[in-house]
Amino acid sequence: MTMGLTTGLWVMAQVRLCDRAFIPATIVRRGDSDAGTVLVKINRFENGVTVYAQASTLDGEPAWNRGTGPRPVTEPEADAYIERQVKYDPDVWVLEIEDRKGEYKLDGKIV
Repeated sequence: MTMGLTTGLWVMAQVRLCDRAFIPATIVRRGDSDAGTVLVKINRFENGVTVYAQASTLDGEPAWNRGTGPRPVTEPEADAYIERQVKYDPDVWVLEIEDRKGEYKLDGKIV
């Protein structure tokens, strides 16, 4: 996450930011509070679901990649992706955001 910010604190901050914007956000899975990686599942309902996986740029800046591919997928496809990632990394956090209007913005580039 951001320099000096633990994963748990970053996730809690995202929930708070969503709450202030009236965007439902739920921590679906808690990982390692200090250094766990994060998956952000953004559900746009009729516009599909995208799961973003935490990454970094070549310069070490926070970034995200579309774990479920370039186009939104169905919710079962997104959940299957998340399940595979949890098997690979049991310390992963999963944050689900229900953003029908597309208002939530990730911090960092999407690579």
